Amino acid sequence: MSNILDSFKLNGKTAIVTGAARGLGQGMSLALAEAGADIVAVDILPADDTKKQVEAMGRKCLTVAGNLGDRAQIPGVIEQAKKFSSHLDILVNCAGIIRREDFEKFTEKDWDDVMGININAVFFLSQQFVREALARKGTAKIINIASMLSFQGGIRVPSYTASKSAVQGLTRLIASELGGKGINCNAIAPGYMATDNTAPLRADADRSASILARIPAGRWGTPDDLKGAVVFLASPASDYVNGYTVAVDGGWLAR
Repeated sequence: MSNILDSFKLNGKTAIVTGAARGLGQGMSLALAEAGADIVAVDILPADDTKKQVEAMGRKCLTVAGNLGDRAQIPGVIEQAKKFSSHLDILVNCAGIIRREDFEKFTEKDWDDVMGININAVFFLSQQFVREALARKGTAKIINIASMLSFQGGIRVPSYTASKSAVQGLTRLIASELGGKGINCNAIAPGYMATDNTAPLRADADRSASILARIPAGRWGTPDDLKGAVVFLASPASDYVNGYTVAVDGGWLAR
């Protein structure tokens, strides 16, 4: 008789995680490794610490250095991952950047840089990943990292808001088009997390207080708060969940 907890195990699976060197990407890499997966840690920054922690769990880890904003580098990420593992089962598109400025002062560079990482790279890396999955006639899971600004407008972050709204739409498209071919695509929308991206907000006492006042949980989130969601969406436990964005926000959207 099978145990429901067995359906959350990722033993024998390989997961690619972008933005894996620190913060939410590192936290999700460690969660997937805890569940049994080997990890391909992709980041423009050195991911040696992630590799060390994954290997301490008895899992294998390949670090891939690359700037996903450079579209020409994306096929190489999949090629390196294929040399590491004969089957690429999970893709977590976590790499992301943010730029803050008043709407009327926002520059073309700040628009293009954010869109390049936050949505263009998500599409083109997912496309390469899907091609590999279809070629081996296997099943696969894509998990995109959305945002509260996939649901809301935000302030002073036009390219971030546009990109994260696009992530949610692309998630639905992939699920709709590829669900019948063994590809599940869902997204996680983190709430206000204590990461480098939110450091300016947390440093502003008034803004931080106003944010915390709206979060029923009464605190900023941490990378550990995403562990359950990412393992669920990567595992067989979520095989009939497709095209959905799971908010992990301490109740922010409920207010």
